[in-house]
Amino acid sequence: MKISLHEDWIAVIIAFLTIVLVAVGFAPTLPKFGAWNNGSGLWAQLTNPALLSQTGILFLWALGSLLLARLLAGNAQPLKLAVSLLGIVVISLAAQLITGNKAIKDLGIEVVLFSLLLGLFINNVLGVPAWLKPAIQTELFIKIGLVLLGANVLFQDVINAGGLGILQSVVVVFTVWYFSFWVCKKMGLDDEFRMMISSAVSICGVSAAIATSGAIEGDNRKLSHVISLVLIIAIPMMLIMPYIAVWTHMTAPVAGAWLGGTIDTSGAVVAAGTLLGEEALKYATLVKFSQNVLLGLAAFFISVYWTISKKEISADKKPGLKTVWERFPKFVLGFVLASLLFSFILPPATVAAAKGPLKELQTYWFALAFTCIGLETKFTDIFRMENGRPAIAFIIAQVFNIFFTLLVAYFVFGR
Repeated sequence: MKISLHEDWIAVIIAFLTIVLVAVGFAPTLPKFGAWNNGSGLWAQLTNPALLSQTGILFLWALGSLLLARLLAGNAQPLKLAVSLLGIVVISLAAQLITGNKAIKDLGIEVVLFSLLLGLFINNVLGVPAWLKPAIQTELFIKIGLVLLGANVLFQDVINAGGLGILQSVVVVFTVWYFSFWVCKKMGLDDEFRMMISSAVSICGVSAAIATSGAIEGDNRKLSHVISLVLIIAIPMMLIMPYIAVWTHMTAPVAGAWLGGTIDTSGAVVAAGTLLGEEALKYATLVKFSQNVLLGLAAFFISVYWTISKKEISADKKPGLKTVWERFPKFVLGFVLASLLFSFILPPATVAAAKGPLKELQTYWFALAFTCIGLETKFTDIFRMENGRPAIAFIIAQVFNIFFTLLVAYFVFGR
């Protein structure tokens, strides 16, 4: 009997198998590259036996996961997958080496950005060879990473942020979402672009864009476009906003809440918060966690809205719960279940031991995913697609997000 499961369920299965293995103490170690600033330092990294061994183990871990995914989907091709995945892992490893450079490391730039840029370079300058294409599974990799993200979004952390942090997240998310949707409509973008851009800007960047695309069964090309915008625009925000906070003499709570509410990737939030100190980092992280928790609710409401919209159904056909369930992205359910599991069910000692390795594996899957995004995206399309209107709409919405979130952060934390 041939097995064929939806990709969402495959991502949930692989993620929870990973959680089980890590919880019982079997977890691969990510290569830890030390800072280097010259050729000899780089060579020392490349020839380190421990790092090479860890890289090999992670490759086998990812290959086993991908083969399981293909078997569950009913179309496994082991040899082609292994060769292709090896190429993607090497590209991601090169990105990790680049971020290990002392000058770049001091800036706090994430490995996922260089994974994206290297993929873009290969695709736009060299061309993607046929042998590299079979393991380009962008959505699957991101969905696995998102479910693992749930293990690090603990409800206790959000509660510790207090009602004020949650209040800011709710006010900002709803206001910025509607403003972004309005801007996209004024720019003449279609409904799919409106939904994905609005969610990415207002909630939590890449994660929200993926969840929204799953809820509306969106175009993968549009999704990759939005993800590229999120990652590229987050970098100048991450580097410039902390200095604006210092220049304007913001208090640590206000600055942290501002960063956490506007910068669209969790890693960039941490990097920017670190530049302002421990207290600012704490508020930035907690506000970002609050927004991440809203991801599941947002995906549900978007599923309902999209299902009952006049574009999706005829006037004489009313949607039922079954239709909503079919639309709901199941990997978001996995995200919520992982969060509940680590928040309320597992023993604290198990949670403490597993969170670190799961966070590393989440980063690993994201790095592979963003490499794939680069390999699938033409850099020129970022500002040429639909005459640049999605990029312009995204930037306008993000500028509004920056100023509105700052206003709310002053109102909530500026006392």
